[in-house]
Amino acid sequence: MRRGVFYGMGAGAIWGFIFLAPRLLPDFSPLTLSVGRYLMYGIVSLAVALPFARRLTAKLTRADLVALAKLALVGNLLYYMLLASAVQLVGIAPSSLIVGVLPVTVTLAGRRDHGAVDLRRLVGPLALVVAGIACINLDVFRDVLTHADDANAASVFTRLAGLACAVGALAAWTWYAVVNARYLQANDHFDGNEWSVLWGIVTGVLGALLGLIVWMLPAGTVQATVSAERWQSFWIVCAALTTIGSWVGNIMLWNAAAKRLPLTLSGQMIVFETLFALLYAFVYEHRMPRLPEVLAVVLLVTGVCWLVRQHRTDAPPSAGHEAPAL
Repeated sequence: MRRGVFYGMGAGAIWGFIFLAPRLLPDFSPLTLSVGRYLMYGIVSLAVALPFARRLTAKLTRADLVALAKLALVGNLLYYMLLASAVQLVGIAPSSLIVGVLPVTVTLAGRRDHGAVDLRRLVGPLALVVAGIACINLDVFRDVLTHADDANAASVFTRLAGLACAVGALAAWTWYAVVNARYLQANDHFDGNEWSVLWGIVTGVLGALLGLIVWMLPAGTVQATVSAERWQSFWIVCAALTTIGSWVGNIMLWNAAAKRLPLTLSGQMIVFETLFALLYAFVYEHRMPRLPEVLAVVLLVTGVCWLVRQHRTDAPPSAGHEAPAL
């Protein structure tokens, strides 16, 4: 079990980098970041699929393609575009804390699928989550609250937009997680790895089409002009997000953790993604966390872990855990 915890922490450490990437590339638009990341993801997925491509295509149906397109559009392209927007507008800490509520929203959205948990048992953990989100908002608007006369309306709007993007990213991935699980349960002709590879290929195709549209638009419409050196940095970061974030984090570390940990513990391992994202943010910004941020971390992590445990104690045994595709 100890080794499983270390694997889970390793996956979280890698996934936390996803939140740092938009700060490393502030001169690239969220749309460009999303297209670049998933174009690379599609290329890697295609390379992985080549040895068994004939088997995959023989099982693929039109309904599968429609489902994959919807899931890729919402769960990958839209999700990361909103997340990158949130990070660039409001920062890593509030964005990662809001998206870190994912285990809660997925549990609540899919609670009818495996038997409902008594809502009275969820009041405590949900109250902690709400309090944690309140602390996030308190920190985001701290200077507006203390210096109302100097508050800039544009600054307030930017922060509200950033928080809205973070909530949108949370909603997009919650929708993906629930719909994807339901589709796989109803259509079991693909295993989890095959479905992930197909999902990556379809995402890459959609990313390429979207990138082509962006390229055809007048210069500066979506992406400002940047130097060749910055484009080199862009592709290096996108390659790291794809190979390390999506494949090493998901396929190797998370699956290894899931095989060694009970359900009651594996769900809570996702919290490490939020914690490492926060750590990277504080290191990158050369500062210590502020008091509202500390309170938000404690409240959210406690609430998420408590709710996951409440849900798992009532859930039926599962044959395995699929890696989340972030």
